[in-house]
Amino acid sequence: MSNAFDSIKQGLEEALEFSKGKKGKAVVHEFSSVDVKNIRANIGMSQNEFASAFGISVSTLRHWERGDRKPQGPALVLLNVVAKEPKAVLKALS
Repeated sequence: MSNAFDSIKQGLEEALEFSKGKKGKAVVHEFSSVDVKNIRANIGMSQNEFASAFGISVSTLRHWERGDRKPQGPALVLLNVVAKEPKAVLKALS
């Protein structure tokens, strides 16, 4: 238990330092923005097919493609992976 506590404590301390603008040991994962329409076109799917295959609402997909909104968080991660390995993602989801 002590190792788990020490690890959590260290992580929280690093997060606090990072929030104050100090990089320290904190690891920040940043994902590049994506062209959702281009990803979908490269896979050869309609909006309905793409949305259904990857668990995205068609409305959200349309907003992303028009540029009204940008995917963030887990959606951005998923789209980055889909852009690089669409067949692997489709296989994993089927």
